[in-house]
Amino acid sequence: MKKLLVTGASGFLGWNLCRAALANWQVYGTYWRQPIALPDATLLKVDLTNAQDLMHLFDTVRPDAVAHLAAQSSPNVCQTQPEDAYRVNVAATSLIAELCADRAVPLAFTSTDLVFDGLNPPYRERDPVSPINRYGEQKALAEGAVLSHYPNAAVCRMPLMFGAAPPTASSFIQPWLQTLRSSGSLALFIDEFRTPVSATTAAQGILLALQQVHGRIHLGGKESISRYEFGRLMAEVLELPSDTVSACRQQDVPMAAPRSPNASLDSSLAFGLGYAPRSLREELEALKGCV
Repeated sequence: MKKLLVTGASGFLGWNLCRAALANWQVYGTYWRQPIALPDATLLKVDLTNAQDLMHLFDTVRPDAVAHLAAQSSPNVCQTQPEDAYRVNVAATSLIAELCADRAVPLAFTSTDLVFDGLNPPYRERDPVSPINRYGEQKALAEGAVLSHYPNAAVCRMPLMFGAAPPTASSFIQPWLQTLRSSGSLALFIDEFRTPVSATTAAQGILLALQQVHGRIHLGGKESISRYEFGRLMAEVLELPSDTVSACRQQDVPMAAPRSPNASLDSSLAFGLGYAPRSLREELEALKGCV
């Protein structure tokens, strides 16, 4: 089997991608601060911000393909600690692209729908970026660095993602589930729209892009939905109390990083390649007993 190197294997998406890839790849995953075990995968502790460590990783593993998912993905952390976030989000990404280009190794890099300001959705791959927070800015810079070093790389813009999670990470729904199961109140935005997908669907999209895409590709879902509407649907499908789910607006919740009101992605290009997200109801139904 060919070797796939996955950075950020202890993260939510990285863990899901490793599990999805094991059927067809010999998987090597990296982590840094949070050790993780994954049956049938080889996990390695690597500081991606250390150039020597990165080069040693490539020389040791000799991957046949790379999925670079490791990132500081919290917009608020990026906003308050931009220099630390830049080292992993931009500098490490740029070097990984160089290493892949030098070795002619296929690369899929995960970016974000938050490279857009949310004022003119849905967004296609050719639309100009317009980030309004540091996270979006850094991902836009990383996209440019990746394609400058390696035009054949796949830059996968990811939407909001949800699903089963490892002990070392969570998706946005894990705190919601905990709140609803403890009979707590949950206030969710009615003025923030995204095109979410499950992590299992996202992982299949990344693996598809790794083999078929050169350049930017959007891997969003087929439904644009607010966090409030998603929360109500989640409660219904997973048979949780919904009477404590209330509506609020972005302005009601102080946050370090400003948020795009509607970062919905047009993923028609990916759909045409065989990327096939299920309906959100079907995705949530599949999570029964797993979250």
